[in-house]
Amino acid sequence: MLALLVVILATAPAAPLPNTQIEALPKSAALPGDTPAKIALGRLLFFDPILSATRDVACATCHSPQHGWADARATPLGVHASGVGPARRLVQGAAFLPLTRNTPTILNTALNGIESGKPFDPAKSPMFWDNRVQSLEAQALAPIRQREEMRGDGCGEAEAVPAMVERLKSIPAYAKLFENEITAEKVTQAIAAYERTLIAPDTPFDRFMRGDKTALTAEQQQGMAAFKKAGCALCHNGPMLSDFKLHAIGLTDSATHRTEFRTPSLRNLKHTAPYMHHGGSTTLDEVLLFYDRLMDQAAETLEGGDTATLPPLDPLLRQMNMLPEDHAPIKAFLESLNSDDYDKSAPDKVPSGLPSGG
Repeated sequence: MLALLVVILATAPAAPLPNTQIEALPKSAALPGDTPAKIALGRLLFFDPILSATRDVACATCHSPQHGWADARATPLGVHASGVGPARRLVQGAAFLPLTRNTPTILNTALNGIESGKPFDPAKSPMFWDNRVQSLEAQALAPIRQREEMRGDGCGEAEAVPAMVERLKSIPAYAKLFENEITAEKVTQAIAAYERTLIAPDTPFDRFMRGDKTALTAEQQQGMAAFKKAGCALCHNGPMLSDFKLHAIGLTDSATHRTEFRTPSLRNLKHTAPYMHHGGSTTLDEVLLFYDRLMDQAAETLEGGDTATLPPLDPLLRQMNMLPEDHAPIKAFLESLNSDDYDKSAPDKVPSGLPSGG
């Protein structure tokens, strides 16, 4: 019986590999209900600190158009801090610590979860590094409830969203814009409609994939081939160059001890450093070197080495084969996923009268 079991295990087919196809991004993420009025309202809400219980943090505080709709920090500072991006600092006497996960850009986030050849359902779009909520609408409420991000100690978590709604109701301009019906659902619908306009679908890579074979340089085309050969597309695939699944790559969250994190999109990396879930890599060269070393570690630990003192590693790492000479062409290919042609504007003022952007 034991011999038969060994034969069965030895001849059992390996788990199928992921679809490694990469392709152009859709030119629009808009939904039928995204009217100009709803988008304009969502833009005001996004930049208005009135959404925070402390009235000093807006969505745009950590998702700034000046920094690729992220914050250019390793990890963000929410309430009881001042400044924007790398210059943001805790105010004197504040006891709040930085959050432990890097701020993802909201560029193209409206297309989170999109896969090659499959219907896309925005209501199931995974959000955050751990995929803990789905949809832009659900994501918008999470920072409002989070103590370190937008709530502070002004109210409890359960009261944060109802209190936000009451603050909006007290502002005549918002009452008019909402047609006297302000609810948490309508707030999140407006913010999501605005965020769906923040996409960058016209990169050189997108133009190349749509048929313009002059859009990529020879080195970038070589880099795309090296990217696939090295196994990067096992996780970085589809229109967003992400499978949006959780993978263990030997890093652990310092606060929760989580070891699996969502595959980040590779789009617009030029504007969104630093990288990784903890913001620990400041350049793409550092990221490529990290994976080069990770493959050596994976070869040892996944093939029966001593793993007692190491975080778990995803078995897909055994399929990777990045060589040192691949770094430069892959980096050139990643450059083709950048675009400077996206909305970087911000309103000069918001209905609350608070500083736009927090």
